[in-house]
Amino acid sequence: MSAATVLRRSRAGTALAGQPPAPAGGRGARRLLVPGVLYLGVFFVLPVGTLLATSLYAPVPGGELGQYTPALRWQNYPEALGAFWPQLVRSFAFAGAATVVALVVGYPMAYVIAVRARGRRTLQGLLVVLVVAPFFTSFILRTIAWKQILADGGAVVGALRWLHVLPPDGRVSATSAAVVVGLTYSFLPFMVLPLFAALERLDPRLLEAGADLYAAPATTFRRVTLPLSMPGVVAGTLLTFIPAVGDYVNSSLLGNSTTTVMIGQVVDARFFRLLDYPTAAVLSVVLMVTILVLVTAYVRRAGTEDLV
Repeated sequence: MSAATVLRRSRAGTALAGQPPAPAGGRGARRLLVPGVLYLGVFFVLPVGTLLATSLYAPVPGGELGQYTPALRWQNYPEALGAFWPQLVRSFAFAGAATVVALVVGYPMAYVIAVRARGRRTLQGLLVVLVVAPFFTSFILRTIAWKQILADGGAVVGALRWLHVLPPDGRVSATSAAVVVGLTYSFLPFMVLPLFAALERLDPRLLEAGADLYAAPATTFRRVTLPLSMPGVVAGTLLTFIPAVGDYVNSSLLGNSTTTVMIGQVVDARFFRLLDYPTAAVLSVVLMVTILVLVTAYVRRAGTEDLV
């Protein structure tokens, strides 16, 4: 080794002597983040940016259908909202109703699987499989099946007429109720599974303590079970509500073309049939921002800010 090399290494060591050591694995950890950052940039940031830019496009004067030019046409937003606000409100109403029904139906299911079947792994596993079994079938096929179940000549409508819940000429198909039923069924597993995960972590000794303190079962549920399962409630309602707002399969197959149209149908028609890209992009952006605001407010109100 030459004297010059020794001198350079000595100077480098002297310069670094007063500096704190670099954290071990810091550079390697940053390298591990590169694939995830690239994935988010390509498949999230870039599409959202393109959507925002498209929402401000202006039609080409004298151009053909579907021809637009990049611009900053902010009038697209009030025009789209003025034309399609009923569908937007209806989407949130249908999704909210389906979420509430899914919570009412899914909480007892999750409670039975997590608490009542605790310790019986075979039974518990079988019940979980039954919850996720619908995912083994096509989403569209399941919705078509519900169309047949709720048909005017089906057993459900016949039973409701016999019970005088429906008038003799009443129907369920092509109504708002049919769309809510379809949404509830389609996204029910997204409600049950987070609730099951939260309730399974519940310490059974807490329930026993409530009984030892002479608390009624309803009081134990309200003061112990429900507060401890709130992370599952919040996660389940979000996983149900968010995809239900943008769903258009149930409203297309189980609803009609006038009173049950949801915003997903409008976006689909504007993008692929009418080639009205700015309006479709505006509605998509508004839907995304509204969901983000509502979800943030809901999570903070529920007291589980760590979920966002």
